[in-house]
Amino acid sequence: MLVLITYDVQTTSEGGARRLRMVAKACQNYGQRVQHSVFECVLDSAQLTKLKLELVKLIDHEKDSLRIYRIGNKYRSKVEHIGAKPTLDVEDTLIF
Repeated sequence: MLVLITYDVQTTSEGGARRLRMVAKACQNYGQRVQHSVFECVLDSAQLTKLKLELVKLIDHEKDSLRIYRIGNKYRSKVEHIGAKPTLDVEDTLIF
């Protein structure tokens, strides 16, 4: 299923810049960045649970915000991209 992860980490607070980097790194392990604090991830239920647990441990619940949108398996007809930053098809074959 396609999952959209968005976050807002307060970087002016103590440790905020570090939390921001750690949240971004965790999200990069599961998907691709589509905007500064927005990631698209194609995950199964177990992967989503694991990522969510990782992120919950990283953020400061008093200062930061984390939003998770479950778009589902039929996401191709629900996501439209207009403008710069073309994205990769996350389910396509990746060749290094």
